[in-house]
Amino acid sequence: MFKLQVQEDEKDPQAWHDVKGPDGKLLTFEKEAAARARLEELFPILVKLERYAAGSKRTRVVSIYTESEE
Repeated sequence: MFKLQVQEDEKDPQAWHDVKGPDGKLLTFEKEAAARARLEELFPILVKLERYAAGSKRTRVVSIYTESEE
């Protein structure tokens, strides 16, 4: 599983927060590629700036572990 995080304040390296959907629940993805695609949809400017090294890294995809529901 993967989740998205964004750093709101580039001057505060601890200011990362999880990205949530309109329902207030954490956005999670089974595949990293899907998570990265959604990150780019939600934060296109930040992602593009990171690609071209025009700014510090302010978005990330984080691998998370979940308990299986067996």
